[in-house]
Amino acid sequence: MNTYSDQLASKEELRRISRARRRAQFMRRLPGDIVKLAIVILFVFPFYWMISTAFKSYIESIQTPPTLWPHTFTLENFSAIGEMNIDLPMYFKNSVIITATTIVLQLLIMIPAAYAFAKRDFPFKGVLFGVVLLAFMIPGQLTYISIYLMMAKAKLLQTLWPQILPFGANAFGIFMLRQSFKQIPEEILESARLDSASEFQIIMRIMLPMSKSAMITIAMFSFISIWNNYFWPLVMTTNEAVRPLTMAIQKLRDSGDNAIRWNVLMAGNVILVAPVLVIYMFASKKILKAFAYNGLK
Repeated sequence: MNTYSDQLASKEELRRISRARRRAQFMRRLPGDIVKLAIVILFVFPFYWMISTAFKSYIESIQTPPTLWPHTFTLENFSAIGEMNIDLPMYFKNSVIITATTIVLQLLIMIPAAYAFAKRDFPFKGVLFGVVLLAFMIPGQLTYISIYLMMAKAKLLQTLWPQILPFGANAFGIFMLRQSFKQIPEEILESARLDSASEFQIIMRIMLPMSKSAMITIAMFSFISIWNNYFWPLVMTTNEAVRPLTMAIQKLRDSGDNAIRWNVLMAGNVILVAPVLVIYMFASKKILKAFAYNGLK
């Protein structure tokens, strides 16, 4: 009888110790969890505010104190954009063409460059890679004037090319893809060469499939950067017919008679941001995987 009681007491003591440990772990993690939650709210709340305002009436969007959720849920802001004298499909088409063409051009340049820096030996390899890193660190604003003069001299300011060609080489993408390529064991490449595989076949059948996560991440970052670009097309274009969707959103801001129609402006921003959010939903796991070590046995 005493043995059974001792066993019960022992189990209860273990439970008490386990609860105490969980409480101690919870208290240790609590400050960090609070900071993480605050950071999440800091980043998520502007998106939430944009989306909620997009479905408010004009009166509700400017009232004080503001409402966190629309009292009257309406889609009139989106229909109002369609009724304005703004060719939104044209701007959207320009953004798609600019973004897609730039990403394809970046991949065509980035993949062989990253492969050469990761797996091939050639003179001045370190110096040239240093030049790539230097280009990555130079602010884009420093190149505005020189590129503008170059494009004006080539008479390209009335076309989409000034928004595509300057971004054809992605220094960050070359660096990141090189790091991914370097994780692939040299033995795999040597085996492929022994089977008479060409360098092109090695890149297409070995390097790229094993670096799929890095490729998707680079393409995603490029997509966000190019799709949301505003100042570059503002400087490099002189014709509305070749300007992207971000320029159309600015027109929504200036479309009010005496005041900014925040509800319509936020509806336009939802249209602008929606493709980025949709693509990120499908690519988020690949992005996280790209920043992890992809060691191979």
